[in-house]
Amino acid sequence: MDILSFMQTVYAVTETDKRKMRFLYKQSGINQRFSVISDYSKGINDWKFYPQSENLEPFPSLEHRMAIYSKHAPLLSVDAIRDCLGHTHHPQTITHLLTVSCTGMSAPGLDLQVMELMDLNKSIVRSSINFMGCYAAIHALKMANAICLADKQSKVLIVCTELCTLHFQRDATTDNLTSSLLFGDGSAAVLVTGDHEGGWYLDDFYSEVIPKGKRDMAWEISSSGFQMTLSGYVPDLIEEDFKSILERAMQKQGLSIEEVSHWCIHPGGKKILEAVAKSLGINNDRLKESYEVLHDYGNISSASILFVLKKIFQKSEKMTKLVGAAFGPGLTVETFSVHN
Repeated sequence: MDILSFMQTVYAVTETDKRKMRFLYKQSGINQRFSVISDYSKGINDWKFYPQSENLEPFPSLEHRMAIYSKHAPLLSVDAIRDCLGHTHHPQTITHLLTVSCTGMSAPGLDLQVMELMDLNKSIVRSSINFMGCYAAIHALKMANAICLADKQSKVLIVCTELCTLHFQRDATTDNLTSSLLFGDGSAAVLVTGDHEGGWYLDDFYSEVIPKGKRDMAWEISSSGFQMTLSGYVPDLIEEDFKSILERAMQKQGLSIEEVSHWCIHPGGKKILEAVAKSLGINNDRLKESYEVLHDYGNISSASILFVLKKIFQKSEKMTKLVGAAFGPGLTVETFSVHN
């Protein structure tokens, strides 16, 4: 509700507009979100990132936003990595580092910043996955799996860090209103190893593009930040095509959808989760962890699916088969499966 107050100040001209926004926020399924920018939960006189004026002039430039990203993303990434590694894996044993983000880019970039802050080996193999959107964590898991299959001594560290709220746009378009309602900031890390010493086992991956949704979900760079296109048609596309895509993914493994014990679905929004449940013919309770992440954090782009995965891992001692999926520009559907 604090964030709503900021949005009403910027977007809502009339009391009717304000009531409509209040209704949307209450129906969103989101209770709280996080941001590296404090302005969203403060009054206009306490804004620091944005000018203290309702028209936000002069509007923050892309350069200013990337400076904030460069300051906060490495520190947040390191926190996530330390939480992931704990006392079990020493940073010096990491052989590969994959950094994932669609909300900030530079060279030298996040990979080198993380390497220095964590004192990783200077010979570590680095790769950056940029601008792939909400499904990028699954793409990173796919790359890590391939690396570990090629060399069983590999220890691949993935960190997904997204500062979505840096890219707030002031024009009251449907896309901007939707983005400012859904997205938050966050970071998640996961370690993939080839030694098969406990943990969960990656089984398979499958990706498919829904071409008719090409322009319904997009992410583009502008001088005033990155701009989102997210049409209301996306849930309809997912409801229509998701089950058939999952069936093709499961067919590769000789399995059926009925054999899936846990679903790890990207919490892109309440309507997207409802569309997935309808498409698969399952109860919304089967997506409980996805709804919990949406409620507690909003949509954190690529990091979201790892937040859901962690919740499932913490609750489930035994998994017959977990299947995960995320959606992004294209319209791309990425899936993966694991067991323990």
